[in-house]
Amino acid sequence: MALVMNDETEALQHRRRFIGRDLIGIAVIIAIAAIGYFAFPDNLALLTRMITIALLVLSLDLVTGYCGVATLGHAALFGSGAYAAGILSAHYGINDPLLMMLAGISGGAAAGLLCGAIILRAHGLPQLVLSIALINLFHEFANKASSWTGGSDGLSGIAPDPVFGLFEFDLYGHTAFFFGMALLLIVFVLLRFLVRSPFGMLCRAIKQDPLRIRAMGASPKAALIRMYAISGAVAGVGGALNAISTQVVGLDSLSFTQSAEALVMLVLGGTGSLFGALSGTVIFMLFEDYVSAANPFHWLTMVGALLIAVVLFAPKGLYGTAAAFVGRRREQRS
Repeated sequence: MALVMNDETEALQHRRRFIGRDLIGIAVIIAIAAIGYFAFPDNLALLTRMITIALLVLSLDLVTGYCGVATLGHAALFGSGAYAAGILSAHYGINDPLLMMLAGISGGAAAGLLCGAIILRAHGLPQLVLSIALINLFHEFANKASSWTGGSDGLSGIAPDPVFGLFEFDLYGHTAFFFGMALLLIVFVLLRFLVRSPFGMLCRAIKQDPLRIRAMGASPKAALIRMYAISGAVAGVGGALNAISTQVVGLDSLSFTQSAEALVMLVLGGTGSLFGALSGTVIFMLFEDYVSAANPFHWLTMVGALLIAVVLFAPKGLYGTAAAFVGRRREQRS
């Protein structure tokens, strides 16, 4: 009886520690957003863009960091969400931001199911090849379906209504920024619950040893397809936010470059960590913006040097390496 009570006490303390860390992490996210808002009052478009890409990187972390699925075509999910929200507004005149967001989630999830069903038929290098083929097919389809997507000219005519009928999307980007931050916090909290749920632990176990999971009677492919659909829904939120905030959707939202940069941001921050995905996005985009403005001719060289340094000296990513260091220090003190 005493052992059971001790186990329950330890589990409760463990849960409390996790909740405390989550609350601290959310407070840090809000603090960084507040600093960005006051530090860059004339460049809120960049901050909103960071939020949209952060949602894409979070979705990529679900399948790559937590499930171990190699992909270089995740922008297909992001772009599908953006076009779904944009088409709803431009062609059907449904301009409510929440309905547009729902369309983006549906479009991203549908693209996730399709891509997952195809990509998960292979492993390793063939997965990368399939993901690259898929992003090219999505890009070409959007280009050819110009009557719906605008083709190479982009989809324009997107005119979102005020949020809740009160907060209008202004030229300065205040409403888009706060709307995006609210979405990011909601998605982040939901994903924290997801990755700690039995389903999230199952996906981590599949990454470690899929053969053992199959021997236990579970279906790794079915679980991974579900995670791909969830990942698509998260990417769809980012795509819909991008369509709402910029009021235009271009083919670049379905580009291979977008997918590759998202993967770079994830590696920079650290895979298998939601905080790592967010930190990698912020660091990469701020560094890219500052360096490209300071040296427009050689900024790619500086970005490449940063990435090489991180991979060589912090292979777990900047956040992952820092978290591991703090963990070791705590163990030494205890």
